[in-house]
Amino acid sequence: MSGEAILKVVRLNKSFGGLKATNDVDYEMTTGELSAIIGPNGAGKSTFFNLLTGYHKVDSGEVYYKGKDITNWPPHKIARLGITRAFQISNIYPALTTYENTRQAILTEQNRTLNFFTPAERLAKKETLELLEITGLSQHANMIVGNLSQGDKKRLELTIALGSKPQLVFLDEPTAGMSGEETRETMRLVQRLNQEMGLTILFTEHDMSVVFGYARRLTVLHQGTIIAEGTPEEVRANERAQKIYLGEEA
Repeated sequence: MSGEAILKVVRLNKSFGGLKATNDVDYEMTTGELSAIIGPNGAGKSTFFNLLTGYHKVDSGEVYYKGKDITNWPPHKIARLGITRAFQISNIYPALTTYENTRQAILTEQNRTLNFFTPAERLAKKETLELLEITGLSQHANMIVGNLSQGDKKRLELTIALGSKPQLVFLDEPTAGMSGEETRETMRLVQRLNQEMGLTILFTEHDMSVVFGYARRLTVLHQGTIIAEGTPEEVRANERAQKIYLGEEA
């Protein structure tokens, strides 16, 4: 149900040597949001995602998912709760087909493996085909992944992430390296997953047309600190955000 808190971050801190990557960050998302975190390179966006998904250890502060304290949980345990991340490190196998990559993700979620007693083609076939249909990759099901376009490879990474049946999804620069048409197709898919499947989605992105075109709430990070937050219109009108980041992009 929309409106319920799904993620809450309290005074989150992380330093690397003398560099303060996140500085007393407070952040909250409600179920059903489609939001973005933006900021200059080195602002702390990737570190923030890493802290939320267990790839970095929190120095101090707490992370809550649906009211449960998941601070410093390992990534695999966080993933089992229903949190996943895509577009940071590719999980695809370039020598396998799109279908095979997707099926493997679903089998992993179901704790099943291919064996001699269950024909491989029957395992998770229905779920795999349904997921490829949702993400628009059905026509490329039998294509070797290494031959896919950059946009379709990124869409496959999202498909694989969805194989774990998440409720909260983090997308790290989902349109990086894409053509204009691929960008529009990818973001329409993200929007559909949010609106039709009810996924809560948080993404980072440098393309301001994507940010202001799709995110319903924006948060601006600068040197590990949140300097502005609100609707796209509110953030665009924020003088500090304009000076530090938006002025060089918009």
